[in-house]
Amino acid sequence: MIQSILDNDLYKFTMQQAVQILYPRAQAEYEFTNRGATPFPHGFSQRIRQEVEKMARLSLSQDQKAYLKNTCSFLTPAYLDYLESYTYNPDEVTLGQKKEIFFLKVKGPWHTAILWEVPLMAIISETFFSMTAPAPPFREKTKQINRDKAAVMAANQIYFADFGTRRRFSSTTHEMVIADILSQKNHTLIGTSNVHLAQKFDLPPIGTLAHEWIMFHGAMAGYKKANATAMDAWIQVFKGDLGIALADTYTTEVFLSSFDVRLAHFFDGVRQDSGDPIAFLKKLILHYETLHIDPATKTIVFSDGLDINGAMAIHNECRGKIKDAYGIGTHLTNDIGVTPLNMVIKLSRCQISPGKPWQHTIKLSDDRGKHTGNQPELDACMKILNV
Repeated sequence: MIQSILDNDLYKFTMQQAVQILYPRAQAEYEFTNRGATPFPHGFSQRIRQEVEKMARLSLSQDQKAYLKNTCSFLTPAYLDYLESYTYNPDEVTLGQKKEIFFLKVKGPWHTAILWEVPLMAIISETFFSMTAPAPPFREKTKQINRDKAAVMAANQIYFADFGTRRRFSSTTHEMVIADILSQKNHTLIGTSNVHLAQKFDLPPIGTLAHEWIMFHGAMAGYKKANATAMDAWIQVFKGDLGIALADTYTTEVFLSSFDVRLAHFFDGVRQDSGDPIAFLKKLILHYETLHIDPATKTIVFSDGLDINGAMAIHNECRGKIKDAYGIGTHLTNDIGVTPLNMVIKLSRCQISPGKPWQHTIKLSDDRGKHTGNQPELDACMKILNV
């Protein structure tokens, strides 16, 4: 189900490099959360374990290493050497099943455990549908669905990237989506988060960082300093490359209180991943204007459960005010008549360095339903931040 070691989102590799440089002795634990309370079929965990074991066979080829070197200038030669020696360790993954309840954890050095999240979610999704769903629609029907979406986006000049690895129906349908969109002469697909497919289809790989980067810094520096500390650490590693900040780890209001004129100038823009996108748009534009920064020079990447109609509505609000781009996931890679899984795998605990205590990591959100983590720690964080 996982096509290669590059069958993963770019931001897992960029964060792995940053962890390797700054926090090589940190330990991490990730935990699966079944937000939709989906019942899993008998024998599901055994099938997942089989796929997990297969991943130990994956390694970076010379061709893939050369591709990353030529395409991703922000990845250092030292990191590419590290990735060449990297192999997945299935012993880091603990999983099981009690009746219809499936559970999974990943625990190990942060720089090794960090790559598991996205491929594990892709495996969970594809395995679930292979065991429960009827055969997908005829190929011509799915091809037309994909081409119609591409045509609407092109007609409205909406630039978007594929963010659909983690909840795809299957690796095969994921690849078909990309091929179908690219078959359209005037498509506006600007890239994909999936590095394997970026290489295969000669597309730009898209991605910067995820919530776990800020969650770790919340545990390390405290919740009030988490955003600024995380952004400064990112700048230390990437020197201005990959300049899209992430706003909602501890709510956008808290993020903006740290997003001062220095950081707002340094970062090219911000990604919106929860809450009301129009309200976020207005809030961010006002923030830039207050800092005497022209919003038209900045970008918002919208990535919160988008479909085509949602992207069109947001784009119309952005027109003439700020640059906009869209990361569309499940709506592209799992739109074949089934209900996609509502699940996440999130960083749940970390150890900053040997001898330090393990600490719970939590994520707030602009959507209360997306809060994740240990409830007492969530309560403490909300009290500290007055959320």
